[in-house]
Amino acid sequence: MDELELMDDAIGEGDEDAQGGDGQLYEHFRIEVDRGQEPLRIDKYLSEHMQHQTRNRIQAAAEAGFIHVCSAADHLQGKEGKPVKSNYKVRSGDIITLMLDRPHFDTTIEPEDIPLDVRYEDDALMVIYKPAGMVVHPGCGNFHGTLVHAIAWHLRELPTYDPNDPQVGLVHRIDKDTSGLLVVAKTPEAKTSLGKQFFKHETHRSYVALVWGNFVEDEGRIEGNIGRDPKDRLRMAVFPPGSETGKPAVTHYRVLERYGYTTLVECRLETGRTHQIRAHMKHIGHPLFADERYGGCEILRGERTASYKAYIQNCFNLCPRQVLHAKTLGFVHPVTGEQMDFTSDLPSDMQALIEKWRKRLKE
Repeated sequence: MDELELMDDAIGEGDEDAQGGDGQLYEHFRIEVDRGQEPLRIDKYLSEHMQHQTRNRIQAAAEAGFIHVCSAADHLQGKEGKPVKSNYKVRSGDIITLMLDRPHFDTTIEPEDIPLDVRYEDDALMVIYKPAGMVVHPGCGNFHGTLVHAIAWHLRELPTYDPNDPQVGLVHRIDKDTSGLLVVAKTPEAKTSLGKQFFKHETHRSYVALVWGNFVEDEGRIEGNIGRDPKDRLRMAVFPPGSETGKPAVTHYRVLERYGYTTLVECRLETGRTHQIRAHMKHIGHPLFADERYGGCEILRGERTASYKAYIQNCFNLCPRQVLHAKTLGFVHPVTGEQMDFTSDLPSDMQALIEKWRKRLKE
C-alpha cells in the first residue's frame, strides 16, 4: 500500500473501520522542490512527482489537511510546515510533506494461511467469494488477515505473482461488510484487460440489497455524482450530475420482493464508485437495511408498537451489517475472449433475514 492509499484509509476510503489518531501527525512522504522551479499548483506538482497517484487523490489529501508546506526560509529557521489547499503554488526550495494522523506501518503483503473460497481459476485469473466481515485490502487497524493476504497464500507457489506488484491482483473491491464475488488477475496482461473492461463499463455486475421503504415503481435509474460527504469524511454523498464535485455514477435497480416496510431489490452498476449503492439508495430515500453509516440502523418505516420495535431489533441481530451482496459478475476472458458469467447464492444471514420478512408479510 502506498502513502495516499494510507491517506484514503485515514479518511475512510475503502476502510469501514478507519479511526482517527491521537492528534499527533506523522510524516509519510517528503520532497524538496527543485531550485529554479516555476510556480506550479501543488496538486499538479505532486501528481508528477509521486508514483501511481492521481490528481484527484492528491486534491483529497490536501482538502483533508494532510499536505503541508514549509518555505525554504522557514525551513532554515527550523519552522514546521503548514497545511495548504490544492491550489497552492509551489516555489523553489519549498519542503512538501504528507502528514497523517498515524505512524508509518510496513504494509508489505506477506502470505497468510487464510481460507479462500475460489469459484473459478485458470492461468490468467480467478474468481473468488468474499464473506461479509472480511477486509479486502490492508488499512488502518487491519494490517493482517485481509483478502489480499489470503490470495497471496493461495498463489504463493506461482513465481510470476507478486502480491506487492500493483500490475497483478484484485481488479475491483467491495466493502468489508458486503459479501460476494471478486475477480483477481494473475498476470499484468489480464489485469490490464480486465481493468479496461471495468473502466469502460463493459462488465456485468448485479447486487441484491434489502432497503427501507416501498417503491412506487418496479424499476428505476439513479444518476448522481458520488464524492466525499463534506459533513462526514467516512461517508459518501450524492451531488448533481455534471457537478464538479464527485465522480459520475449510475445505478439501475429492480424490485424483487416487497415486504411493506422494506423491499428486496436488485442493483446493476454502470460505474463502480466507493459506496455507490449505499449512497445512491440513501439519496432516493431508501437506505440499506442495517447500514449504520448511512442511517439504516434506525427504524425508518413501520409501526410504533413495542412488538414491532422488538421485531426490527431481532432483524438487526440476525444480519448485523448492511444487507448487500455482490451476486453476479460477468466479463470477457482476457485470453480466450469468452464471455464469463458467475453467480453466488445469498449468504445465510441474508437468507434468514429475508425469510423473516416473508413470514411477517404472510402473517
